[in-house]
Amino acid sequence: MAGRKAAVPDPARSLALLWGSHTKAGRSGLTVRAIVDAAIELADASGLDALSMRMVADRLKVGTMSLYTHVPGKGELTDLMFDQVYGELYADADEPLRQGGDWRGALEFIARRNWDVFVAHPWIHEVPTMRTALGPNITRKYDIELRPLDGLGLTDVEMDSALTLVLTHVQGTARAGAEQLRVQRDSGLSDEEWWRQIAPTLNTVMAGTHFPVASRVGTSVGEHFQSVIDPAHALTFGLERILDGIALLISERGATR
Repeated sequence: MAGRKAAVPDPARSLALLWGSHTKAGRSGLTVRAIVDAAIELADASGLDALSMRMVADRLKVGTMSLYTHVPGKGELTDLMFDQVYGELYADADEPLRQGGDWRGALEFIARRNWDVFVAHPWIHEVPTMRTALGPNITRKYDIELRPLDGLGLTDVEMDSALTLVLTHVQGTARAGAEQLRVQRDSGLSDEEWWRQIAPTLNTVMAGTHFPVASRVGTSVGEHFQSVIDPAHALTFGLERILDGIALLISERGATR
């Protein structure tokens, strides 16, 4: 992944594709939706960096040039993939608000749904998000996820910042979980097995050093999780602290009013 330049989409072409029809078939019988579905399946299995237009064409049993009549290149295809996976997030606009627990329950639901997407499609971590093409599903997602924070006394900027805080925490812990699984797969060792393997050498090189707090806390974490991290625990612990902070801000805004 490192060292390979990412495909850069043309924003205008991406937006036209994102907001256009995905079901209209061309001469070959292909549709944009079929191409995107195949690309997502391949990326789920091998990662975004390994994905190519030729691989998608082979998957669909067509010539590579047939794809280019529907999608200009990998950059635009990635924008379509990114938008499509988020189209499956919510049944309707009010689903988070029906979960109970008022705004807090809704944000917990939103966090868990986003976590599920990151786990199911780990290649999303490879997609730059600073200038994401605003497709219909991404726009709908943003609207749905803001609704629980609307009318609570927060400013528009505070609403956006609170949601961003929740979602970046979810993505960070999901990325850690994906990295943990990748390292385990590549090494053939569980975290517990790896620690047992390096423990004798670690004890030797650290003999005589004095890191009392790091030693105590690190040992406690390792014994508790049998790993350096439990992403699911990190998600829950951090989410609760973040929501506590948002609750305090809402309370302060209410007192000001």
